[in-house]
Amino acid sequence: MRSTCTLLSLLISLLIIAISCSRTQPDPVDTPAVRYPVGLWVTSSDQTNLLYNRTLPFSSAEDNRFPTITVDTTQIFQPIDGFGYTLTGGSAGLIHQLAPATRAQLLEELFGNDDNSVKISYLRISIGASDLDSEVFSYNDLPADETDINLDQFSLSRDTVHLIPVLKEILAIRPDLKIMGSPWSPPVWMKSNGSSVGGYLKPEYYGVYARYIARYIQAMKAQGIHIEAITPQNEPQHGGNNPSLVMSASQQAVFIKNHLGPVFKADGIDTKIIIWDHNCDRPDFPLGVLSDPGAREYADGTAFHLYAGDESAMSVIHDAYPDKNLIIGTTRNWSRIALEWNLAADPNYDPHTPGGCTLCQGALTISGQTISRNVSYYIIAHAAKFVPPGSVRIASTLLTEVQNVAFRTPDGKKVLIAMNEGGQPQSFNISSGGKWITATLNPGSAGTFVWE
Repeated sequence: MRSTCTLLSLLISLLIIAISCSRTQPDPVDTPAVRYPVGLWVTSSDQTNLLYNRTLPFSSAEDNRFPTITVDTTQIFQPIDGFGYTLTGGSAGLIHQLAPATRAQLLEELFGNDDNSVKISYLRISIGASDLDSEVFSYNDLPADETDINLDQFSLSRDTVHLIPVLKEILAIRPDLKIMGSPWSPPVWMKSNGSSVGGYLKPEYYGVYARYIARYIQAMKAQGIHIEAITPQNEPQHGGNNPSLVMSASQQAVFIKNHLGPVFKADGIDTKIIIWDHNCDRPDFPLGVLSDPGAREYADGTAFHLYAGDESAMSVIHDAYPDKNLIIGTTRNWSRIALEWNLAADPNYDPHTPGGCTLCQGALTISGQTISRNVSYYIIAHAAKFVPPGSVRIASTLLTEVQNVAFRTPDGKKVLIAMNEGGQPQSFNISSGGKWITATLNPGSAGTFVWE
């Protein structure tokens, strides 16, 4: 998944990688009276302000000159599972080569829980190589014309060099971190074209590949790393990446209902299975998978990317299958998780595989021991710092020029993330529980408002 979310598109509907759901929602609760000033964190499009923090007083009344965003804590939508990034193999390598003290400080900044931390709560990793590894690999690479249907040569050895050590350091800081895994390609001996690029999974290897994914989850568990969820295939309709695999909706349905789901059930694996994992322009794909009762039994939700189509496609899936979660999307369309793409790259957008993405900037640029922070760092920080897992989305009215989304945190705080899409400064009121806030955002600026 390669995020093209801008600060605009992200903070309007809120971010990328989601789970949508209308499972049992928590009952509305009485929130305490507002007693304290409002905290405001602002990031401007020209980066003159980067999470600049100040406080606002409550207003005595509505300012009738300005439109109003009404935040309604009694209208509750989906719970939030977390916000974060994709820890690619390349990201892990760049972070792992940092001096121990520098690395420890960076990971505390990203995953810690104090006021200076981003408080990342969810990560995505690749099962085998993604296109942002330095080279292609799987956990069962063999010489040409060899097969290993018993997976006797399965090995996580490539991940033990950088990825697993970095994950262990992260988990020592945030033990409740959730992790989702996605494969870019099976081992090439399982594929129709014998190549890491494109091709499809041979039907005779469906069962072997299901056991391969199960073996991965079990091997990571042996390393002390729990995989919360997996997708069967990253971008199953994009066969030109390196690595990649093409998988149709009917193929994915058969793979899940006859192989992956039953293997997970037989092995007692509680890892969630998330379907699709591609763009919003093809809601027909997840609808096709979920229309198969056998596949639907095992599918926990749907993953969407935002390179094409509109995030409203997420609501189409939610409305058709409200008991299923949505992953990869935006929170106003029922997402429960939102992830930006690559966590870190070097100044040349490396590493990447031959044929992989050559222009994928990370949230961090790491050059030797020097670290700089880019736009997607602040995109995630505007949400992750203030909306912890267990929060719920609550109702907020949209304004023409000020897109927004609101949440209630487990400790009863209200959070409104707003974005000025227009070309002029926008002043507006925020109404919540009989209290009023009046604020102004400059063009292209995003603000996170927090109050009790």
